Amino acid sequence: MPIGIYLHIPFCAAICNYCNFNRGLHDEGLRRRYVDALVADIRRQALPAVAADTIFFGGGTPSLLEPGEVGRILAACRESFALAGDTEITLEANPESASVEALQGFREAGINRLSFGVQSFHDAELRRLGRLHSSATARLAVARARAAGFNNLSLDLMMWLPGQSKADWLASVEALIEVAPDHASLYLLEIYPNAPLKDEMARAGWSVAPDDDAAEMYLEGLGRLDRAGYQQYEISNVARPAARRARHNLKYWQEGEWIGFGCGAHSTYGRERWRTLNSTVEYVDRIAAGADVRLDLRSLGPQERLEEALFMGLRLVDGLDLFAMRQRHDIDIWARYGQDLRPFAQAGLLVHEPGRRLALTRAGMLLANEVMSVFIGRTVR
Repeated sequence: MPIGIYLHIPFCAAICNYCNFNRGLHDEGLRRRYVDALVADIRRQALPAVAADTIFFGGGTPSLLEPGEVGRILAACRESFALAGDTEITLEANPESASVEALQGFREAGINRLSFGVQSFHDAELRRLGRLHSSATARLAVARARAAGFNNLSLDLMMWLPGQSKADWLASVEALIEVAPDHASLYLLEIYPNAPLKDEMARAGWSVAPDDDAAEMYLEGLGRLDRAGYQQYEISNVARPAARRARHNLKYWQEGEWIGFGCGAHSTYGRERWRTLNSTVEYVDRIAAGADVRLDLRSLGPQERLEEALFMGLRLVDGLDLFAMRQRHDIDIWARYGQDLRPFAQAGLLVHEPGRRLALTRAGMLLANEVMSVFIGRTVR
């Protein structure tokens, strides 16, 4: 399977109060130096004979880059890897940074898939999250992207927001259906202990909906997307029929390999894993000095590879291919874990097709952690 390339762009115009990613406020001078370092890093780790068919600009807010900078980074990727002719090249973007000129420039630079961080179609919810855009701005960004020629467009929505009712959430789902992206990701908000949002919630008296309401939000939201012609293919992701699934993210869920560049990026390649140091300034300085920016390089053992294959594969609606698991990992999954999995199957949370497939039902996806806990710490036999 060709590998994926991940490119981390750590700059943001503002820091959202819930965010726990590796990011910092935009500084134009530092951004230019960072792009130089990123290009140098890609070229330094070049593997010209290695096939790659996805590139993903994540962040941060990659749409803060100039189109010319995106073009330079993509040129370095083309020089350093054997890119497929139909490589999926995704850029994460915030609606407020989606000007007509920028979108046209990104398209000309080689971006063929956009992922907009919309999060909500309610202005009050967006303000609570510290987002800079409005619902109208999000709709305008989608229209501009279509006008610029993007025919592979994804939107992110968040559920279980502070003060959000089920009706609010379903209205955002309907608004998403109305603007008709090709792909959508529906995330449950995680409130991290050190996130400013946690303190703001306490001061303002905001609360999240009860767990049962969150479950109904998930199930009813997906039901409406079903009826609108979307197909769920992963716990949090839906797409127009198969061609619009996120090919890059599928590498994470299907035992693929990827190499990450930029501060805080992670890589899994050749049965090894490593991460890049987090500090943007230190990353730039160390690349300029010719120093290694990789940390925690280690080999992945058979148990870790098996557990990850189980955890990630069960996130997919298609589930685990039991024959492929036997071929790759020399294990009969049902023989090894069936006694503990059988109660979940009897409760309608898990589908077992003997010798063929093991998959969570949609109801089972709400309890995925409980099902997956069966696999933790077991010895490979």
